[in-house]
Amino acid sequence: MLVLGVDPGSRVTGYGLVEKKNDTLTCIHSGQIASSGKIPFYERIHKIFQTMVEVMSHYRPQEMAIEDLFYAKNIQSSLKLGHARGAVLIAAVQCDIQIFEYTPLEIKKAVVGYGRATKEQVRSMVRIILELKGNPNLDTSDALAAAICHLNWSRFELHTRGNLG
Repeated sequence: MLVLGVDPGSRVTGYGLVEKKNDTLTCIHSGQIASSGKIPFYERIHKIFQTMVEVMSHYRPQEMAIEDLFYAKNIQSSLKLGHARGAVLIAAVQCDIQIFEYTPLEIKKAVVGYGRATKEQVRSMVRIILELKGNPNLDTSDALAAAICHLNWSRFELHTRGNLG
């Protein structure tokens, strides 16, 4: 199964495609969509949407794991994050990709084992789990972590359902 993980942001949106075969997780492709703060906000959102559609159309993941909204102290930042997230969600709907949402705490707990882990700790575990050679940037590693979380959660859900039925 191929899963697209996304860490939405209005300035930088990270994404990563993780494939699971025979209990082995492999990073197929990852990157980020970065825009200057000098570009009008609506153009940044459109760029996120367009790039996500391109990635989804090219790699054709079956499912997408995206970080759920969390409460931020800055309402302006929260609203901009919501717009970026919306652009990604609309791209997934347009590309007919099933969407799964996870809180930052759930993602960190699934990857690091601790819900309050730092971004650097998440990146370190993502490197180990996916056997990456280099250090992905923090937004990309967060996106890969979302995909890993989903693949681990999906396996757990299937295993649990099998035991109940």
